[in-house]
Amino acid sequence: MAQLSDINSGVIGEPEVVEDGGRLAAQPSWLRLKAAASEIRTLQRQDGSVSGDASRAKGLIFTIIAAIEELAPFLRHDGDYLAALITDFERWVADGLGVPDFYDSLMAFQPQRNRVDGVRHLVVFPMFTQNGSTSRLVEAVLIEVIWPAFVADLEAGDYSNELFVPMRFLDFTAGYDTNAAVLVPETVAMRQIPQFTWGAIFADREAARFRRVVRAAAEITRLRLPADAARLLDDQALAEETFVMWDLIHDRTHMRGDLPFDPFMVKQRMPFFLYSLEELRCDLTAFREAVKLVRNPDTPDLTKDRAQLVQYAVIFDRIFRFSLTGTRVRNYDGLGGQLLFAWLHQQHVLHWTDTRLSIIWEQLPDAVIALASEIDALYWRSIDRPKAAHWLAAYELVSKTVTPHPASRWAKGDLPLDAPPRELTDAVMDDEFPLSMFFEALGKKLAPVIESTSGITAY
Repeated sequence: MAQLSDINSGVIGEPEVVEDGGRLAAQPSWLRLKAAASEIRTLQRQDGSVSGDASRAKGLIFTIIAAIEELAPFLRHDGDYLAALITDFERWVADGLGVPDFYDSLMAFQPQRNRVDGVRHLVVFPMFTQNGSTSRLVEAVLIEVIWPAFVADLEAGDYSNELFVPMRFLDFTAGYDTNAAVLVPETVAMRQIPQFTWGAIFADREAARFRRVVRAAAEITRLRLPADAARLLDDQALAEETFVMWDLIHDRTHMRGDLPFDPFMVKQRMPFFLYSLEELRCDLTAFREAVKLVRNPDTPDLTKDRAQLVQYAVIFDRIFRFSLTGTRVRNYDGLGGQLLFAWLHQQHVLHWTDTRLSIIWEQLPDAVIALASEIDALYWRSIDRPKAAHWLAAYELVSKTVTPHPASRWAKGDLPLDAPPRELTDAVMDDEFPLSMFFEALGKKLAPVIESTSGITAY
């Protein structure tokens, strides 16, 4: 197509920042692309192939291609990727609209190379969305990089993470009108699995739902927030920067430390409480590093301020939103929140007295770090233990703080220890660690607020 020369005319690696990011979302070409992508989804099977009107599907794909060509001048830094994207759409049509293969365009899309605040990208792939659609349907998303200078300095120093790309939504199709807050390449329909080089997190969604849920939780529990924490609830941009810093450190932690081989990333079937500990370990590492930055007299003032806010974000998101979000079926993030709440209560740092929640703020950092140290010690011992022994030790760590279900086989020690590991996993109840009476009562009041955050962005 003649327009491909226009797409490739930009200088790759020199991202364009347009002052009004919302202008791109208002472009007629974007609106046509979004409408076409939304319609073609209704014609697709779970694997992404077209099962409906093939003629209509082809027309929609040609509409998407034309829109990409019209939007390309706004996105010259993505010229190679957009050209490959058009080729992948054309091949999908030529191959009869079977299972889509967008490997080539995915490999050309490298947002981690242009981490510049305000840089925008157009993402169009057949893909599933975590916490959204489980089918590989066409999704179209306009996004904008969030990369404040203090985060760039952290990443260039002790907190390197070349794969991490924090984003903000400009607009999206239905797969992201959900709780989905990540954009990761492994969800895209493709012919082979490459080594992935980036992962994006939507800090604006994280910040917006945090602000709404925590404000409601603080009102319900009559928790008096410190002035710094209250700032987070009043300022979306400040909350976004805070979550970017948290996510930067959290994300890199998954592959750092004394790990039991590869505790999270390898696709393996394990009791869900092990995933709880891994996600919590990464969050508590972010908390601990934030404390270290605050206590270091050489930390720049802006970074020190955001590091203090990271501590509040980790605590409040974990104990309020994480604990009560999602079903009670193997909810590993929920259990992590329950564990943190119960630990702080049993350390006498958090109190629920006279129907009011209170926290001894000056004791909070060291109490949280103590839990992080418990998990680190578990991991350090794990490399000397067989798998079943590590699983049992992990269960003991959790169950000494969060009470298991009375019917639990794990709690009773009624386990087939001479059987394959999958039988130990099968013995874990879906809700092995039920909500406490406190969280049951809080959940009745807070659940509608949490549900209202599906699809949220800035507000």
